[in-house]
Order: sequence, then structure tokens, then C-alpha cells
Amino acid sequence: MNKLLLIIQREYFSRVKKKSFLLMTILGPLLMAGVMIVPVWLAMRDKTEHQVFVLDHSGLFIDKIPNTKEIKFTYGVGTIDSAKAKLKNGPFDMVMEIDIEAINNDKTTPHLYYKKEPGISTQQYISNTMENILFDYRLQGDSIDVGKIERARRPVEVKTIKVSEDGFEKKTSAETNMIVGFSLAVAIYMMIFLYGAQVMRGVIEEKTNRIVEVIVSSVKPFQLMLGKIIGVAMVGLTQFVLWIILTFAISTFVTGVLFKDQIADKIKQEQQISKVMKDDITSHSDKMEKVKTPNEAIDVLDNLSKIDVSHVILVFAFYFLLGYLLYAALFAAIGSAVDSEADTQQFMIPVTAPLIISFAIAQGVASDPDSGLAQFFSIFPLTSPIVMMVRLPFGVPTWELALSMVMLVVGFLFFTWLAGKIYRTGILMYGKKTTWKELGKWLFYKG
Repeated sequence: MNKLLLIIQREYFSRVKKKSFLLMTILGPLLMAGVMIVPVWLAMRDKTEHQVFVLDHSGLFIDKIPNTKEIKFTYGVGTIDSAKAKLKNGPFDMVMEIDIEAINNDKTTPHLYYKKEPGISTQQYISNTMENILFDYRLQGDSIDVGKIERARRPVEVKTIKVSEDGFEKKTSAETNMIVGFSLAVAIYMMIFLYGAQVMRGVIEEKTNRIVEVIVSSVKPFQLMLGKIIGVAMVGLTQFVLWIILTFAISTFVTGVLFKDQIADKIKQEQQISKVMKDDITSHSDKMEKVKTPNEAIDVLDNLSKIDVSHVILVFAFYFLLGYLLYAALFAAIGSAVDSEADTQQFMIPVTAPLIISFAIAQGVASDPDSGLAQFFSIFPLTSPIVMMVRLPFGVPTWELALSMVMLVVGFLFFTWLAGKIYRTGILMYGKKTTWKELGKWLFYKG
């Protein structure tokens, strides 16, 4: 046991003292915080403003297409050539010409000339707005009350609420759950490869330098392999804990600075909702139409706050640790079977295939997290670290989670035993190219 502890200690301190460890410990939280915050920040920024000169020969759309923060419309008369000249000399970056027969044609086709190419959202806004204007115009032509139709037309937004077995209700968001699930799955995938590759390279380096010959004279090969795996695992856990703390601190600080006004608006909105419901509960539905969410980006952050962070972190830590230990044992076995890193390719593909398959089916798992496919791959030890992370934010029955954890522990013990049999033989084999057939023989060697 003392020898095992010495190996673990050596592996741990030799890595945490490296500059690369300190650099990644700092850059990791910055990157993770950026992944969470930057998309929200970009969504809230003012987009490029387009100035559009509208040449409407039909006269129907003049002053009827509403301006937005990104698109400003200016209406005028003249020929298309004079309008195009405004692209060169004037402040406009787009000219839209609407045909005189736009009202009567079955299909209205405005022509949009530009010097700054419009995005898809700009084209869709113009198209949808003109369709609505034409729709109202034709209804009025048929003596149909447009106001009644508008009052009857209401947007529908599905709000999902999870009801637990004890009757407790909690608002959820499928989009947010999917983002969180995939983020956790990617994190485990990268960590398994990052730290697993460290174990494999360490084994190859010691084998190539013949250091291992000295070590195994006083330590059993299995102890050496296990000590190396656990030592690197402790490095990973140390870095993971520091990442969680630093990421939370950075995200909290940056969110408070960038979204200060939006958060204040959100609080004010919730106070308005509360006041409406208290003052007049019978007519609150009419008043609630005026109380809008100030920014969709803040809703994303609000949905994230509803996730049980402590539960997610604990489960993530378990699957990261056991998933790493399982695959690290296989990586160590690969390292012991070859003489150089270039020779690992033939063994790496079968070992890493379950991780790649996990991502291949992850989209289907997110679409239907309770399907038979999702249940099987979230319990199967070689795929459960990835697939269970995708399912976790959607809610997994306790018995399934417990069964998956037990199977992962059993899988770790089995594959570690398997890897140990390969390791004890391969670590002292030199100058011979190992094949799968040769590995099969090593599994049955005694001693």
C-alpha cells in the first residue's frame, strides 16, 4: 500500500507543478465562462443597421413596414436608376423596388439591390411583413374585419413544467437542458481523452527510457498501473474543482457587469406580475400582455438558474472520475503494448469507438431522453459517461441513475483487471510489434 501511495504522490505532484497545468487551470474557466456568456452577450448586442430606400410603385406599402433597431426604411419616388444611384452617393446600403402590380399578382416579388449583403433574418423580416400587409389589404377588400382576425390570432408558446412523484412542480426548458447536457458530455469527452492520453504517454515514456525495468523490480506491474491512473485522476479532480470555482466566480462577476440593466428589468417585471395578480386577479390576463420579458438572453440565464446545480455537479464528478478510470486503464494497456506513440493507432480506434458512438446518438437521446436507446446507452459502461450527461438535465429516474452508476463501477473493475493482465506482460516487451492476436494471448498468461 505504501508503494502505491508513493506512485500516486509522484504522479500527482510531478504534474500539478508543471506550468502547463497552471496555464490550463486559468484558461479553462475563462474558456468555459466565455462559452456560456459570449453567445448571450452577442445576442444582446445591437446588430448592423441597414438603411433601406423603398421605391414602391404600388403605393400599398408606403410607411407601413415598421422600422426595427437593425433596419430603417425610407420611402421615395423616382426611377430605379435614380434609386440605385443612392447606393453610391447616399447613406443607403439597400434599395427595394416593389412592382406596381404587387397588389394584384398572385406572387409579389420585390427586388432588393444592396451594397451590404443583407442577412437571412433581414430578408425574412421584409418578406413576412409584406405578406401580413397584403393579407390585411385583401381581407379589407373582401369586407372582412381585420381587427377581429387580429384579436383572434394569438401566439402560442409552450411552457414546460416538470411534475415530480411527490407533486412538486418546476419550470423547465428543453433547449436549455439540451445545451447543458451537451456541454457536460463534451467536457467529459475532452477530459477522458486529455487525462487518458497523459497516462498512455507516461507509460510509453517510462517503457522507452527503460525506467520501468527498475520500478517493477520493487513494485508489482498492476500497482504501477493503478498508481499512475489514480495519480492522474487526482490531477484531473484538482483541476476540475478549481475550474468549477473559478468559472462560477468569473461568470457571476461578468454577468453582473454585462447584464446589470437586464437583470434589473427582469426583477421589475416579476414585481409587476406579482402586483397585477394581487390587484386584480380576474383581469390579470389582459394586463399580463403588457408585461413582456425584456430580453430572451436573460430568459436563458434564468432557465440555467432553475437547474439543480449541486446534483448535476456531483453526478458529473462521478461519471467523469469513473469514466476516466475505466478508459485510463485501457489507455495504460495500450501504452504498455507499444514502443512508440505512433504505434497506438491500431488500438486506439476500437477503444475510443464507444465514445464516438455516444456522440453520434446524442442528438437522438436529447430529442427523446426516455427512449429505449437512451436508456440502454446511459447504462452500458463504455457509453454511459457521455449519454447520461446528455440525459441528466432532462431528469433521470433514480433507479436508472443508480443502476448506471453500479454498472459503471463494475465495468471499471472488469476493464481494469483486463488491462492489468495486458499491462504486466506488455510493459517489459520490447522490439516486437504487437497485434490483437498477441494481446489475446497475454490475457491468458498466468503468474
